[in-house]
Amino acid sequence: MLRNGTKGTAASLSLMLIWLAPDALSAQGQEPEYLRDRGPGIRMSMLGSYIREGELLVYPFFEWYADHNLEYKPEELGYASGVDYRGRFRASEGILFLAYGLGPNLAVEVEGAVITAELRRDPTDTFTVPSRVRESGLGDVEGQLRWRAQRENEHRPEIWTHFEIVLPLQRKRHIIGTQDWEFSAGFGLAKGYRWGTLTLRAGAEYADKQLDFGEYAIEYIRRFSRPWRVIAAIEGSQVDEISLLTEVQYHFGPRAYIKANNGWGLTPNATDIAPEVGVMFSF
Repeated sequence: MLRNGTKGTAASLSLMLIWLAPDALSAQGQEPEYLRDRGPGIRMSMLGSYIREGELLVYPFFEWYADHNLEYKPEELGYASGVDYRGRFRASEGILFLAYGLGPNLAVEVEGAVITAELRRDPTDTFTVPSRVRESGLGDVEGQLRWRAQRENEHRPEIWTHFEIVLPLQRKRHIIGTQDWEFSAGFGLAKGYRWGTLTLRAGAEYADKQLDFGEYAIEYIRRFSRPWRVIAAIEGSQVDEISLLTEVQYHFGPRAYIKANNGWGLTPNATDIAPEVGVMFSF
């Protein structure tokens, strides 16, 4: 009896080690050189994240925001003034990201958050806005469908498109969540080289009952070894919100890796700093 129990425990530990340990059975060099940095998966919305057919990604992570000059109008907070002011903004957010590879070129993802945020009004704001607005609860809840229209080869880049919906689940809040339906769509190009992989992406969005520019970016990704990968990107939203994104990934097993990311605001309307950390699991 004791001997059988010991064998069962050893078998369970062996399975856990196989799941978490580095994938020693997969030989390097099986993939083409141009896929060295990212692999054969479909690009997801999370920076440096890719998914294969039948794969489930689970990514719980934490993000913090700080902005000393967030632009706001009192009417956006429920008060009668359309004048632009600059306030001090802080927020902390716990987010769960899920994605599934529906096919070799098709994937779906969903994301939901809980958030606590605080806006301190501009000292020159003499209207009826309180000195401090604080809200907490459900943050953005969104979903995306992503389709790879063309696979990369030696001569042509990979091309993908996406369509996103953000649900209006916080109609009575002002500084957290989404107050009305939002839609966005975009496309991206990726090409791998011996010195790294370049990605270009751009899109458009429908929000606040108007069509405008969505996110756009140029990204660089490089895998230096099997465990370590780094990403750098210049990302924008609208024409005056531009940030530098940096990320380090540590793959401590074939099915899990740590993501440590930060956003650095390069223009006044961009968030000053937005660090993020989490662990991406693959099943």
